[in-house]
Amino acid sequence: MNQIEMNELQDADISMNGALLRVHHLRIGFRGDQNTVTEAVKGISFEIPYNTTVALVGESGSGKSVSSLAIMGLLPSENAVIAPSSVIEFEGKNLLRMCSADRRRMCGKDIAMIFQEPMTSLNPVFTVGFQIEEVLKLHMKMNAKRARARAIELLDEVGIPSPETKINAYPSQLSGGQQQRVMIAMAIACEPKLLIADEPTTALDVTIQKQIIDLIEALRKKHRMSVLFITHDLALVGEIADRVIVMRNGEIREQGDVRQILESPKDGYTKALLRCRPSLDSRPWRLPVISDFINDNCEANVDFEPQNVKQRTRGLTGSEEIILDVRNLGKSFYSHEGLFKRKEFQAVSDVSFKLARGKTLGVVGESGSGKTTVGLTLMRLHQATTGQALFDGQDIIQMSNQDFMAYKRRIQIIFQNPYASLNPRFTVGQILLEPMKIHQIGKHDQERTDMAMQLLQKVGLPSAAFHRYPHEFSGGQRQRIAIARCLTLKPEVLICDESVSALDVSVQAQVLNLLQDLQEEFGMSYIFISHDLSVVKYLADQVMVMKDGKVVEMANSDELYLNPQHPYTKQLLSAIPKGLQG
Repeated sequence: MNQIEMNELQDADISMNGALLRVHHLRIGFRGDQNTVTEAVKGISFEIPYNTTVALVGESGSGKSVSSLAIMGLLPSENAVIAPSSVIEFEGKNLLRMCSADRRRMCGKDIAMIFQEPMTSLNPVFTVGFQIEEVLKLHMKMNAKRARARAIELLDEVGIPSPETKINAYPSQLSGGQQQRVMIAMAIACEPKLLIADEPTTALDVTIQKQIIDLIEALRKKHRMSVLFITHDLALVGEIADRVIVMRNGEIREQGDVRQILESPKDGYTKALLRCRPSLDSRPWRLPVISDFINDNCEANVDFEPQNVKQRTRGLTGSEEIILDVRNLGKSFYSHEGLFKRKEFQAVSDVSFKLARGKTLGVVGESGSGKTTVGLTLMRLHQATTGQALFDGQDIIQMSNQDFMAYKRRIQIIFQNPYASLNPRFTVGQILLEPMKIHQIGKHDQERTDMAMQLLQKVGLPSAAFHRYPHEFSGGQRQRIAIARCLTLKPEVLICDESVSALDVSVQAQVLNLLQDLQEEFGMSYIFISHDLSVVKYLADQVMVMKDGKVVEMANSDELYLNPQHPYTKQLLSAIPKGLQG
């Protein structure tokens, strides 16, 4: 590998005594056009002691995952460049100097990794049992019978119900939480000394997230492992970590004991990450973002005073005008059993609520509770089985497709995944102009283009974005494009389906601020679907709690969080990460 040409930095002097893993002066770059190298990791040094959990925290692009892939030896060989002066020592052996065969053996057995997205990490054409057994046969040299028995034991250990049955299941037949448990079972199969968990709870329900956190901590204690826990959410760190490393732009901004980092952070970026996430205790008029605390050169912003922030009031009085009245909404799905028998699955049952004009209804619940089905049914992307949805007195459920065409302009949806909801073959300009052409908004193309440019400015994107493609933008920017697309039709009701769940906390704060600004300017009503109860508390006037397709509780947001009535609501609230324990 070629040496990366870069100036040496003065790294913190770190004691390496008793370290399971030692990373020293790690520099990683990626070779681009004309053999230029872009730095991704800029000379970082840290250690992971034995039997300890170290959290690696930072936003997307900070270098967290790249550093973990370097430890595992999974960086792409065709363009990744590691500086020769870099050191990654595991129990005194420099992994970067090992031959590929020795390193594969060590990284499969002694170092294991849980990847962020289990659905793309698990092979969809093999059963979960086959995939776990493959690890045991390769690294533990077990025969088929012993590997099968051990795989069942592992599935039971990570909390998979009926492991003797589930071992024959394919990944698509398991929930997101169960898929992540299978990934954990594969990772601990060889009882590794170091477990790397790369964003293992991102986009999981709050209750499943807590189960995964508790499971990893229990397994760490049982197997006396060390854990490198990678996340962008500092709220989780206090639940699991002993030490914290904060990264930004390929550099370590701060590291130390978890209590010191969370209670007395010294770096402005760490302070910003802690403050960006909505709190259950307050509802500031505007959420702080990274730029409030530091500038592009990471210098502190002395003008920002987080204290004395104006608070926002949320809630309904009962006298508000109702724009959408949903009555006894139901949706069933059917599957065939044999030639003549049909099996019904009731995804949504007898759901009723009223949405006030200019207000936000938060909809919370675990995966499978029916939240998204409600939103898709209101958009008529699913055909309702029963019920009514009165939009200004007109039932949009029962009306004809031709009549509903006029209402498509008035009710829009932002989907959860901005990577999948934007056409990759269209430029941003085409994405914004298409709905205006379909609904005949604007007299001619130039007028529509001018409107699109104004919308890009409104959602905080430069006019140059008009000619670029979705893949050229970050996740947060793509979500802004999706919001701009909805705004082209000037909707009165906007359904936000987990629209900020997978975003970094700072980008999430930007999008939430944007949604509030748009609501104030245009008087839009939101149905905000989310599993993140902190975000819902911040944004919603009223909260509807769903379980197994039914509404179990509904109340003003402050009232529901202070005095929940239903046991399920109490369970959800108890699972919210609370930071430092004890």
